[in-house]
Amino acid sequence: MQHLILTYGLTAILLLMAAESACIPIPSEVTMLLGGALAAGAVSGPHPNLVAVIAAGTIGNVLGSYLAWLAGRYGGRPALHRWGRYIFLREDDIDRAQNWFARRGAASVFWARLLPGIRTFISLPAGIAGMPPVRFGVYTVAGCLPWTAALAVAGYGVGANWSHLEDTLRGPTYLIAAVAVVAIAVAVIVVWRRRRRAASDFD
Repeated sequence: MQHLILTYGLTAILLLMAAESACIPIPSEVTMLLGGALAAGAVSGPHPNLVAVIAAGTIGNVLGSYLAWLAGRYGGRPALHRWGRYIFLREDDIDRAQNWFARRGAASVFWARLLPGIRTFISLPAGIAGMPPVRFGVYTVAGCLPWTAALAVAGYGVGANWSHLEDTLRGPTYLIAAVAVVAIAVAVIVVWRRRRRAASDFD
């Protein structure tokens, strides 16, 4: 995955984020953090503008979300149960997302985008429920944009710091950058676990 991003830049970011929103388990955290670092010029490969990285991630999320929405709308629950295993879609993932949608309605499409794990699957119950496509798109963009932007900016910040320290400190740079990346990864995991625990409390 990292090789794809470092080789194909924005195209890879768009496609990977689309796959994640289409219920394929590709972590958006890794994609967007690396995309931000790429924009900062901290890693080898193309160096797109940070805004372009955020746009590519958001567009990919929206495209993938519509694919999942279509699968739910026209395939329904039976099709998801039958074919979901081929993309590692588990029964409890579908159930959790559908419970969220049932409790919170259309607004869950927005809020779930900010929760790792459930954000990947929320489009399915929206499609099954027949949520209007325009309304679905508005909520999806509103939820995806802050998520992709926050991750890309975090990656850019680490990358910019990495490049600056490389000029002044040289040797210790890689250690400092590694510590920063690990710190962000730990923060993402902690937030994900807390939100997942909070979400399970509602089930």
